[in-house]
Amino acid sequence: MREPTGVIVSINRSAGGVPKLPVAEVFVGEQGLDGDGHQFHMHGGPDKAVCVYAIEIIEALQKEGHPIAPGTTGENVTIRGVDWDRVVPGARLVLGEVEITVTDYASPCQTIVGSFSDARSKRISQKVHPGWSRVYGRVVTEGVMRVGDAVTFVVHPDRGLQET
Repeated sequence: MREPTGVIVSINRSAGGVPKLPVAEVFVGEQGLDGDGHQFHMHGGPDKAVCVYAIEIIEALQKEGHPIAPGTTGENVTIRGVDWDRVVPGARLVLGEVEITVTDYASPCQTIVGSFSDARSKRISQKVHPGWSRVYGRVVTEGVMRVGDAVTFVVHPDRGLQET
């Protein structure tokens, strides 16, 4: 059983670096979004193919005075309506036609300091501020995702079972 929970509000990509700019739809393969490049070797690869973030977190950071927006911290997919506390390594999400397994939290780096009023990107570090981090995902099922597509949980880490 799949549990519809949210929606894709922004899909973001760039030839390399940030900000990643919005597109209406994109094909996603095992290495990530078509047309998306990575400026440094530490980003990308199968375990970091897709970076996902919650618009609710972005909006909360904006209320703190940070100039963050979808794509400015390098996330590929910005979603709404998902309990972000459940988006942890091992969770499985369907984003449009694309299924991913969350592999890890995305560590902030110096390239995204412009998204923070105090230039401290560690504001979204899982180690420093648990629950405020972006996440990386491995592509399980390739396909197309579009702005407005549903976001669905498939695996619930708290239950440890895949649902079909």
